[in-house]
Amino acid sequence: MGLNNMVALSRHLKLIFIVFGAAIIVVSTLFTNRLAKSLSKEEQKKIELWAEATRQFVLADESTNIDFYLQIIEDNTTIPVIVVDENDQKLQARNIEEPTKNIDAFYADKITALKLEHEAIVVDLGGMKQYIYYDDSLLLKQLYYFPYIQFGVIVIFLLISFFAFSSTKNAEQNRVWVGLSKETAHQLGTPISSLLAWVEMLRLRYADDKLLVEMSKDVNRLQIIAERFSKIGSSPDLQLVSLNETLASAVQYMSSRSSQKVVIQTHFPSDSAVFVSMNVPLFEWVIENLCKNAIDAMDGVGRIDLFVSVTDAFVQIDVQDTGKGIERTKFKTVFSPGFTTKKRGWGLGLSLAKRIIESYHNGKIFVKQSELGKGTTFRIELKIK
Repeated sequence: MGLNNMVALSRHLKLIFIVFGAAIIVVSTLFTNRLAKSLSKEEQKKIELWAEATRQFVLADESTNIDFYLQIIEDNTTIPVIVVDENDQKLQARNIEEPTKNIDAFYADKITALKLEHEAIVVDLGGMKQYIYYDDSLLLKQLYYFPYIQFGVIVIFLLISFFAFSSTKNAEQNRVWVGLSKETAHQLGTPISSLLAWVEMLRLRYADDKLLVEMSKDVNRLQIIAERFSKIGSSPDLQLVSLNETLASAVQYMSSRSSQKVVIQTHFPSDSAVFVSMNVPLFEWVIENLCKNAIDAMDGVGRIDLFVSVTDAFVQIDVQDTGKGIERTKFKTVFSPGFTTKKRGWGLGLSLAKRIIESYHNGKIFVKQSELGKGTTFRIELKIK
């Protein structure tokens, strides 16, 4: 399975996971709301029955057996109820926790609040009326809040799963990166050693041949590339070096191996050198990758400018090209392993550049700006130590 297919599969799995979680939340919410409405109707019926039992109890004479009505009244142990007269004066209350002081003010506020919850049940006592106000039981309130609690639990579960999945995937990618890099360095070692030996033999026989000088440079370049691969996964050796010289070296190499129709220039804030802690071979690799991508985006014709600026905390390197540009929606995607717009290639260059800058140099790399048809600017930020 190719890297592009693996990335697409990963995204599809995440989308399926999110849709599945959302479906659980929606179905659970609908079911819970339906259940809560049914329970609310049942509680209303219980209060109406309680009101009728209260009325019968008040109107009962000496010959009436009031045990049944008392049983109904006493059985209400969950629904908060306040009975008031026509002047909203409290007559009795059940299942309401009273404060130790300011009781009258408490009940006045409570009655006002209950009026907003449910319509009062009127108890006609023949010439006198009482009004019953009630609140939802604790069980019903919990049922109303349950979907939100469940939503929070599912969101937390999804976040934990997402981070666990990402961590596992990143760890697996790290192992693949390191294994691939080490194996590449190992495989390059033998043929490079042989090439070095052949170059030395040719020098002895053709000492004045200018082509041998260029051949020697290319073989040495292969050594540098092998060294870069060997450093992946190891603790980077950062040294305080001149950024001016490092960029100049990378630009010189790219200029000598690109079309004359491509102009690459560096722009520094002043004549004084800028010093930054970095691993030179790995950092040059990043610059070369950005320049190669820019040359491809310009189809071998255009201009690449590297601007260096210094703030109190950072050194900023902007790599600006006159290429095709990048859609804004892909500003982050371009750093994903396997992302490429070219017919050939693995789409690993920018992903590796991001790893080198962020993991090894504790810096940042991102698309600063881009406009289709006009060009792109990548920015690298390195901390000043």
